[in-house]
Amino acid sequence: MLDNPKVTVFIPAYNREKYIGDAIESILAQTFTNFEILLIDDGSKDRTIEIMRSYQDSRVRIIRNEHNLGIPKTRNKGIEQARGEFIAMLDSDDRAFPTRLEKQVNFLDAHHDFAQIGSWCRMMDEQGRPLKRIKRQPIYPEDVDIQLLFRCSLSNRSIMARTKILREYGYRNDYPRCQDYDLHVRLAQKYKLGNLPECLVYGRIHADQITSQTVELGDEKKRAIIRHQLNVLGVPFTEEDLGPHLTLSRMRKSQFTPDYDYLQWAENWLLNLQEANLQTHRYSQRAIAQAVREKWIRTCWAAWNGMGWKALKYYFHSPLRKSLGNTIRERVLT
Repeated sequence: MLDNPKVTVFIPAYNREKYIGDAIESILAQTFTNFEILLIDDGSKDRTIEIMRSYQDSRVRIIRNEHNLGIPKTRNKGIEQARGEFIAMLDSDDRAFPTRLEKQVNFLDAHHDFAQIGSWCRMMDEQGRPLKRIKRQPIYPEDVDIQLLFRCSLSNRSIMARTKILREYGYRNDYPRCQDYDLHVRLAQKYKLGNLPECLVYGRIHADQITSQTVELGDEKKRAIIRHQLNVLGVPFTEEDLGPHLTLSRMRKSQFTPDYDYLQWAENWLLNLQEANLQTHRYSQRAIAQAVREKWIRTCWAAWNGMGWKALKYYFHSPLRKSLGNTIRERVLT
């Protein structure tokens, strides 16, 4: 057992006998070797703990909760127990690429002003077969920051963070869902967060995922997280704005086709976000300008199926379209 590993790879698990072995073995196969694997079994009722104990590698450390504590408490327990300077998160049903730890350690060692770094994620099916689908996330801190206003722009399964900072913030127990999203938002108000532009983890898609089983709770917690950020930004809003706001980032997933009323709301809303930021300077003005214009493009494109040329006409006459090209060119040059 390592007393002072560089990295603690933290894998919490609850009833994951089908997948936990794959997750553990993907870490044991890493090119970077100065790590410990901290496994916490959160009161599983299947063979999860037996599978954990079957690994005799001295770098594997196991803790078992006598009773199911839930995700936030178990994750906080893992952060407190971590011995590494860095802590890498991996969900018990996912798999890490062999070079994941090496690349993230190198980045954090070279960028001391970053609190954590994530990556893109390639999805796999229940049997662990890679799919074509890749979950891409924004790369630069200012882009991660502004995207958090609309959605969770870091994948928790891919995060490597500075353990000391995570201990300071922790997961909040009143977020049994979206606790990672809430943590990222709080961290981004003080620290730089980013993503490496390559896939370093596989995310497994299967029927037992907590996200698919608690959709309503997830939506409720996302609204609370968005509500907090809008208050910090200083933009006037009503509870009725929160649903359409969340829709801006999930039109394709929800197969939503905007109508004229939604286009009108979206244009006014996005302009209001920019105007509020001019007063509070919460976000990079460049980043928020690009973000709202990209949301506007996607909204008008999604409206095409229902409105046809009327959607295109609305897009071209909107002030949100102006200087989009300049904004993109500025990002490339800086």
